[in-house]
Amino acid sequence: MSRQLVTITLLASFAFLLVNAFDPNHGQDFCVAADEPKDAVFVNGKFCKEHTLVTADDFFYDGGLDKSGNTANPLGSEVTSVNVMQLKGLNTLGISLARIDFAPYGLNPPHSHPRATEVLLVLEGNLLVGFVGSNRPDQKNRLFKKVLKAGDVFVFPEGLIHFQQNIYESNSVALVGLSSENPGTITITNALFGCSPDLSPYLLGKACLLDKDTIIYLQSQYWWDNNN
Repeated sequence: MSRQLVTITLLASFAFLLVNAFDPNHGQDFCVAADEPKDAVFVNGKFCKEHTLVTADDFFYDGGLDKSGNTANPLGSEVTSVNVMQLKGLNTLGISLARIDFAPYGLNPPHSHPRATEVLLVLEGNLLVGFVGSNRPDQKNRLFKKVLKAGDVFVFPEGLIHFQQNIYESNSVALVGLSSENPGTITITNALFGCSPDLSPYLLGKACLLDKDTIIYLQSQYWWDNNN
């Protein structure tokens, strides 16, 4: 009897862990994000628009993804995102997308998406892409990289630092899908040297093996955000 109780308890605990390992199901067809919380329901970080007020336009985005982004900036790239901020109907659906335009030799600098895996499709041109694995003992921040041509696809696992760079003299265009309606973006250099308030120059100097003056110089620069 005692063994049966232990077994039942372990199975129940295991089932509890499985059930609670994922975001709760929102239990409805959709939850269109509402900017005005009055008379709205709060689900998965956003207020839901009243169902009777939802229209087809809430699931529609006419942002001109067929048009080239403005790459006349220091990075030579621009990301045009379509996430829950631009398309309210994406709320709770766990998906979003973006178009990335690259000038010749343009760069989408090392960054991560804390809440999403990214899959990239090259529509035009050629890109050098890659991501860095974690610091697990058998990997030691291993770099995975590949040169892609039009029609090629590459996946960047959730949360890992990755990049894309146009390595040719012609423009490049890519389309990406992300496994979250609100994936978030952390650009590494911006986060380290452009955060507010500033990180301690001593802390950064020790972490980056740089002298204090170099850190202060880096912190004084304008760190471009290429996300539109």
